[in-house]
Amino acid sequence: MKYLCKIILFIFSINIHSHEFNPAHLIIDQSSINENLYESTWLYPVKNIGIRASVIFPDICDIQGTSPFVDGKYIVEKITLDCNTSLKGKSIEIINLSVLTDALITVNYANSSTYEGLVNNKEPIITIPDEVSYYPTTYLYLGVDHLLNGIDHILFILGLIFLVRGTWNIIKTITAFTLAHSITLGLTVLNIISLPQATVEILIALTIVYLALEINDSKKIDFTPWGLAFGFGLLHGMGFAGALTDIGISNENIFLSLLFFNIGIELGQLILIPIFSILIWIAYRLNYYSSTANTVSYAIGSMGFYWVIVRFSNLFI
Repeated sequence: MKYLCKIILFIFSINIHSHEFNPAHLIIDQSSINENLYESTWLYPVKNIGIRASVIFPDICDIQGTSPFVDGKYIVEKITLDCNTSLKGKSIEIINLSVLTDALITVNYANSSTYEGLVNNKEPIITIPDEVSYYPTTYLYLGVDHLLNGIDHILFILGLIFLVRGTWNIIKTITAFTLAHSITLGLTVLNIISLPQATVEILIALTIVYLALEINDSKKIDFTPWGLAFGFGLLHGMGFAGALTDIGISNENIFLSLLFFNIGIELGQLILIPIFSILIWIAYRLNYYSSTANTVSYAIGSMGFYWVIVRFSNLFI
């Protein structure tokens, strides 16, 4: 009963639905005929806290927009900009962004070059530079954001840490997970392999349930965690790829974009691993490791099983 109460408190202390990685995306395409004419697409996630954010374009532009419509996970609005001069050096503002929603801004020029930047509710204004950077570093921040805001991925890493004993095993386990999700992330984005995103999300939830069972099964604790991490990492890589393709990715710099996005994911992991390791070490030193492991196992398993049910039911909605 004590563990059951802890599970209930844990589940209702966070958003059990988890925050999906669905940043808003403003895509601006320059006309090949008139360099001051732009066709824009404003994509804002349907699942969002508060009102829909809106775009404030430079006052040098005459703006004509269409009525928003829902397309998949996004509310889409088409906007035509007829400007007096180029957008280079001008500022764009996104107002009413929620705390959990960033906005990726992509400007595709007629000469095939691309500029990408990121804004949020604290820094809602971005100035389009005169010179376009060759390195799509924006995807690094998106990678970090995706991992740290993905509760299912966070719980998976927590479960892995509970299965690992020793620094060398931690290194091998995380390295195996990194290699695996890097492989499927790249192959999926490049359309070499594919699996329905809904199926991937269900399988990811099942990996969390399995980890919860492993934490409580002392007979399996010696099972090579890096082998388990590699196998499950292949699934999580497809999940990362699905999130990336949802918002679009620059084809010109696709390999660099993938690299920076993956580095961002690794930075997110490097932030979490020491925190989890220290908390587990403290629990062990205070002789609370067994009860902590049981509580985490039940909590992770409950949430994982909940996500399996919800994501499976979404197939029929």
